[in-house]
Amino acid sequence: MGTNRRYAGAVDAKANERILQTVARDQQLQSLTPVELRLDEVPLTVDPRPRRQVKAWVRFGETPVRVDAVAARWTPDAVGIVFRVDDVEHRCWVWVGAVDEAKRMP
Repeated sequence: MGTNRRYAGAVDAKANERILQTVARDQQLQSLTPVELRLDEVPLTVDPRPRRQVKAWVRFGETPVRVDAVAARWTPDAVGIVFRVDDVEHRCWVWVGAVDEAKRMP
């Protein structure tokens, strides 16, 4: 039996969402530490109305997952993101290399 190429993206998205829901329920969200952030040494930008859509790699426990998020603040090395899993809002800091601009739909 083959794969459904026509809906492969939708199937992958549903599978990723189920994985995200499970790990968010069972494991703790990881964030960069104050030592890693160095907020007393580097400039910090805070967006008063965060709206920059991004895709970011986060870790719940030891499990990495990619999430749709909003960049709320940033330094030269890190990005503070906000995202939701079901009805729960999550916030964490990730390295700037873990974040990509979300592709806009035409």
